[in-house]
Amino acid sequence: MPYQSTFKRYEIKYLLTYRQKQAILQAMMPFMKLDKYGRTTIRNIYYDTDNFRLIRRSLEKPVYKEKLRIRSYQEAAPNDRVFVELKKKYKKVVYKRRLTLSEKETMESFERGTPLPVHSQIADEIEYFRSFYQNLRPAVFLTYEREAYYALDGGDFRITFDENILYRDHDISLGSEVYGTPLLNKGETLMEIKTAGGLPLWITRELDRLGIYHTSFSKYGAAYMDMMTRSEIDEQRRNLYAC
Repeated sequence: MPYQSTFKRYEIKYLLTYRQKQAILQAMMPFMKLDKYGRTTIRNIYYDTDNFRLIRRSLEKPVYKEKLRIRSYQEAAPNDRVFVELKKKYKKVVYKRRLTLSEKETMESFERGTPLPVHSQIADEIEYFRSFYQNLRPAVFLTYEREAYYALDGGDFRITFDENILYRDHDISLGSEVYGTPLLNKGETLMEIKTAGGLPLWITRELDRLGIYHTSFSKYGAAYMDMMTRSEIDEQRRNLYAC
């Protein structure tokens, strides 16, 4: 089954309440349809340096930023296909390159620090990234339930809804169970509009009518900030008990 390997688009994010999501879904009905996968649970392993150089740089909101992750759309067994994704953002435009390999091939390469078992332009970009940052390690396991919709007119306009966003910094495996610390409040949904061009008039009108405005929300960034907050609290407790 062929998979799209390159993307260039805008990704605009919105935090919705339950009622706002239902209103958006109602407005979407004449224009969009749920894709064939329905509601899927996406698993991600984000890689970073020991001092979290990549995500710290990203949170500074630079003109250019990049990240590396491994993704699966199911609980991955060794022979299941997973995606190695290099994601870059420059002047608000998102560029994504990805390879499709088996879970076993991918994890052996990352765990042993050996090259990926494929030769291509995208593989070369990923290998350069790994070489440049050196000693990358699995930093966060992040999961969420996604509903993805595509435009009925055949255009590239897409909308996704992510819920039950969880993270953890242990038991990092695409074949593990889904559990972790939640990153959204109860009833909240993260909506993403993905498009290479402008927004259709119907969605801009609906967003304006509902008073919904775009937000800056990085799942990995939110996980990192939560980890740092918890770490500071634990340190304060240790100091308190030591007194």
